[in-house]
Amino acid sequence: MSALQKPKFRTLNHSECAGAPVLKSLWERFDFSLLLTQSGIMKRNGAPSWLICFLYVVGLVSNCSSVVQMTQLADKDALLKVMFQPWKLAQYTLSRFLTKGFAWTTFGKKRVARLQQDPVTALADGDIINLDDTHSVHPFAKRLPFLNWLYDHSTKAYVWATNLVVLQAVLKSGLEYPLFYRIWHKPLAIGEGLTKIDLAKQMLLMLRESVSCRLWVAMDRWYLCKHFFTFLEENNFDWVTKAKRNTALFRKIIEPGTRRERYVPLTPVMLIREVFKELTRQATSGISSISIPGIYMKRPYITVNPKGKQVTKQRYVQVAAVVAMRLKEDELPESDSVQAELVEATYKGAYLLISNRYDAPEAALQTYVKRWRIEVFFRAAKQELAFEKCHSESEAHHHAHFELLFTAETLLAVALFELNKEKTSDEGYTHGEMVRGLFHTRCQVRVKYRKGIQRISLDCDTRVQQFARLIDLFWPKHYLMLLWATPKPEIYQGLPRSA
Repeated sequence: MSALQKPKFRTLNHSECAGAPVLKSLWERFDFSLLLTQSGIMKRNGAPSWLICFLYVVGLVSNCSSVVQMTQLADKDALLKVMFQPWKLAQYTLSRFLTKGFAWTTFGKKRVARLQQDPVTALADGDIINLDDTHSVHPFAKRLPFLNWLYDHSTKAYVWATNLVVLQAVLKSGLEYPLFYRIWHKPLAIGEGLTKIDLAKQMLLMLRESVSCRLWVAMDRWYLCKHFFTFLEENNFDWVTKAKRNTALFRKIIEPGTRRERYVPLTPVMLIREVFKELTRQATSGISSISIPGIYMKRPYITVNPKGKQVTKQRYVQVAAVVAMRLKEDELPESDSVQAELVEATYKGAYLLISNRYDAPEAALQTYVKRWRIEVFFRAAKQELAFEKCHSESEAHHHAHFELLFTAETLLAVALFELNKEKTSDEGYTHGEMVRGLFHTRCQVRVKYRKGIQRISLDCDTRVQQFARLIDLFWPKHYLMLLWATPKPEIYQGLPRSA
């Protein structure tokens, strides 16, 4: 009888980051390593700063919950070991780097400015800037200077969290990527410190340093502020938002006898009721909307009185008023909808949108519809990019975390745009499908030598085949392009394309 031998286990060079070379190609396309150096984010010795930042980006895409997991990934992942050689990153290397107070805001400005130099990511007339805020819960600490005791509407409870005010770009081509963020600190007394609107103004002025075209700003009802509207129009921004119940609107009429102009006060709910029957007669599928002309709003302006003193007066300014229903926001849970109706101007599911573009009400409606994209970005960042998994007690680490997360989302947004470029909405892939199917999928790495030339082969899962367009566009042409070095051009000659 033949003896049965014990099984022999062979150590395989597996990797869980098959899409890392694509990320590196996109990283180099936008010169992020150079921008980090220009922003003063650099180390004197040891592993270079851009290598640490790229590892952090890969770790976010892999949904690592700590720098410990990131360093373990770099140490065990076969593909990352090839890309990061000869450097071997330790946990204390990342911790010391991330907790140092670098100028991450400067890097964010340079990143946005660099995106405007690329024809794919550059903003143009009519593109949309979404404005909103979100929470990043910090469950393992409290009473830190950058944390606030805030009410979380998703969990219906108060939590210790950072409150971020965020700008997101949505281009007419369909590409969308994050721009800037600011952390809002809850003041100790009412009236002290910067408000969320002040932070939004700062970010919009930063955007104007690299963009001069006319843009839309889409925001929810919380940012409805007349002084903010004046600021937007003075800086060549168009705006659209949802009206509140107490928003004061007026209709201009001409008195029959005297032919004098008179402004009759109205409430948003009154306007919705006027056209609600006609609105319900429209098609049941898609968004239903009706524009109401001749609607005005009082807006403050500063002038000089006869005594030479500056005074604030009010004047009537025409606005677009669009009644709409079946918006994406209608899909919120019932509990959230009930709470929202306490502030929103609603009537049987219909809303009132207002904008300064009274000459283009349809454009205002389509702009507000795309405001929902920033909510999708928040959801993807929290579920797929470890947005809320930075539990450091250092505020500098949180700034690095959010800025590098915006960098990672920028790379993924460009990749997703190129992937779905030639597909319909039904055929395209979602953000999560791309991340799980390409950037966080398993492959086997084989290193061989043929005729004295090192060859690296990646044996990927069959589902990676559906992302062949990204591989054709962004896969590195040579092995040396995987390394974080700058070889001479003649070294590339004669080298084969990596598999």
